[in-house]
Amino acid sequence: MAGENDKTTHFGFREVAEGEKAGMVHGVFSRVASKYDLMNDLMSGGVHRLWKDAMMDWLAPRPGQRLLDVAGGTGDIAFRFLKRAPGASAVVCDMTESMLVEGRKRADAGNLADRLDWVVGDAMALPFPDNSFDVYTISFGIRNVTRIQDALDDAFRVLRPGGRLMVLEFSQIPNDLMQKAYDLYSFNVIPVMGQIVAGDRDSYQYLVESIRKFPDQETFATMIRKAGFGQVKYRNLSLGIAALHSGWKI
Repeated sequence: MAGENDKTTHFGFREVAEGEKAGMVHGVFSRVASKYDLMNDLMSGGVHRLWKDAMMDWLAPRPGQRLLDVAGGTGDIAFRFLKRAPGASAVVCDMTESMLVEGRKRADAGNLADRLDWVVGDAMALPFPDNSFDVYTISFGIRNVTRIQDALDDAFRVLRPGGRLMVLEFSQIPNDLMQKAYDLYSFNVIPVMGQIVAGDRDSYQYLVESIRKFPDQETFATMIRKAGFGQVKYRNLSLGIAALHSGWKI
């Protein structure tokens, strides 16, 4: 009979042992940390900033709320949240310490230091008590988690009753011709860009492949419901290149 150690998952298009994936993902983000923000701007033409603003518009941060931003190493989401919600506080949790180091270097981190904490932690087993946060966000990070359902379950656990989950992630374009055009760009341009800018083609090849392995919008919404969330909805961004998913702990 197959044991726990025999379980496999995907790392991009490769099949790997479950126990190996976290270390491999950690390696990717350790290598790209110093160029992460620059590459996001180049790969998306800066559109990722508009997506994150759209996330905040739908989230509508309120004064005094406590945010947990998971896989949020460079602080983009936490900074946006705190600027919109006077008196709110945030914890940025990331499994890769070098990403947190990059986040702490940013000017916003200094300006908001009294309202912001940085914690190394695993999305599948968060180092926080039950019912600790009003809002849980994860932006372009959940597709890298070894067991996505476990991460959603733990998100539900750490949220207070009435708390909200919001996920921003790359998704699927519901138009085959446009998806093929996007695939051509992704596979032929982004790894080359990664080699030129960050000196790391393989990490960006993985990131492109990981997008294709992530569940489509409806499948992911079903996973959110399975974790216990209610009022689950999603909105496509840029025709479905990315999507926002929202759910509530009712």
